[in-house]
Amino acid sequence: MQVPLITVGILSGKEIEFSFPIKFSSSVGTEISGTQKAIYQNGKIQWQEKEYDELSFIPPQNAPAFFELKDVTIGINFHWERKEVQKFKGELKIIIEGEQLTAINVISIEEYLISVISSEMSATASLELLKAHAVISRSWLVNKLRVENGELRVGCAVRLQSNSQLSILNSQLIKWYDHEAHKNFDVCADDHCQRYQGITRASTLQAIEAVSATRGEVLMYKGAICDARFSKCCGGAFEEFQNCWENVKHPYLIRQRDSKTEKQLPDLTIEAEADKWIRTSPVAFCNTQDKKILSQVLNNYDQETADFYRWKVSYSQQELSELIHQRSGIDFGQIIDLIPVERGTSGRLVRLKIVGTLRTLIIGKELEIRRTLSTSHLYSSAFVVDKEYGDELPSRFILTGAGWGHGVGLCQIGAAVMGEQGYKYEEILSHYYPGSTLDKQYN
Repeated sequence: MQVPLITVGILSGKEIEFSFPIKFSSSVGTEISGTQKAIYQNGKIQWQEKEYDELSFIPPQNAPAFFELKDVTIGINFHWERKEVQKFKGELKIIIEGEQLTAINVISIEEYLISVISSEMSATASLELLKAHAVISRSWLVNKLRVENGELRVGCAVRLQSNSQLSILNSQLIKWYDHEAHKNFDVCADDHCQRYQGITRASTLQAIEAVSATRGEVLMYKGAICDARFSKCCGGAFEEFQNCWENVKHPYLIRQRDSKTEKQLPDLTIEAEADKWIRTSPVAFCNTQDKKILSQVLNNYDQETADFYRWKVSYSQQELSELIHQRSGIDFGQIIDLIPVERGTSGRLVRLKIVGTLRTLIIGKELEIRRTLSTSHLYSSAFVVDKEYGDELPSRFILTGAGWGHGVGLCQIGAAVMGEQGYKYEEILSHYYPGSTLDKQYN
C-alpha cells in the first residue's frame, strides 16, 4: 500500500493571504507565484478579480517547494494563543465553509508526521522519544482511518473538541469532548487534533529519521489499532480513558504509576489518598526540572508554563464567582465551596460539586472542570482546594494541582526522561500502553 494522503485544515476566515516563493500550478490552469489574497464574497471565492467555488495550488514536481499562510492561529483557546506566518509543503486548497474560506494542506501522512512531532514537542528531542511519538501520532491518526473501496479514509477524533456529549440529570452537568469528524478535511492543525505547523518548526535530521525508522508502524491491541492518547505531564499517575471521555475501557489505557523503580500507586480515587498524592512530589519519570530535557519536549511557548508536575492557582471570591459565571453561563452567586465528588485513577476530578449562594451543580468530566475554573484551561483536574475566610463566606480559594493535561496514554515529559535514561522507543510505548504491540500498516 502506498503512503496515504491526508487533508489538514489550517485556518479559516473572510480573507486568506498566502504566498508562493516559486511558481505553483493553479486548478484554473495558470502558474502563480508571489503574494496572493483570496476573499469570501457572496458565496464565492474572489481571487484575481474572478469568482470560484474552490481553488487548488499544486507545487512543481521534483523541486523543493513550500507555500506560506499568514495569520495562522496556534494554541486556540489556550493561555499562549497567538498568530504566526507558517510554511507548508504539499498542495494548498481553498474551499468555502459556511460564510468564510478555509485553507487546506494536502500532504502525505509521513510528511505530516515529521511536522507533528516537531510541533508537538521540539525536534531536538532524543531519537527514541521522537520514534515513540511518531508511532503514537500515526496510531492516533490511522485509528480513525476506515477502509472504503480499498482506500484509506479518515475520521477525526480529538483531545480537545468544540462539540461535546452532554448529560444533565439530577443537578449534574456532565460533558466530555471527543470524537467528531471534520466535514471538509481529515484533521485540523491545532491541539484540537494534533499540532501541525508545517515546516515552520525546524525539522531536524533526527525528526526525519524517527519518522523514517518507524514508517507505517502503529500500536495494536488484539488486532485493532490503538487510540493512542497523550498529554504533556501525567503528574505521576496514568488516567483511564473512561474518566475523561466516553464510558469505554481500553485495556491499554489503564491505571499505573509513571515509574519503573516505584511500582506501588495509591488508590487515588479515594479522597484522602488523592489529597496526600497531590500535595507531595512522588517519584515519577515526569517529576523533573531538568531544563535540557524540558527544552526537548517543550517548544518556546510551552516553556511559558514553568510549573506542571505540581502547581498552584489562587482566586479571590470575586474572581472565582465571576469566572465560573462567565465560563459556565450559570450564575451560582457567591461561591461557598468546591467539593470533590468523583476522582479518576490519577486523582483527576471526574465530577466536581460547585456550591453557590444561588445554585448548586455537579459538573464534569475533566475538561469541563478545567474550562470552568480557568480563562483558558486549568492545567489539569487533579487538584485539591483550600479556602481562606474573611467573613462567613470564603474570601479566597487556593487550588493545588498535579500534571498538565488529561493524563491518559503517553506522558510526553515522562517519555522524554525515559529517552534520556536510555530506554528504547518500544520500551517507552510498552510502559505507557501496556499490552500493546507494534505492527506495520504500509511500506
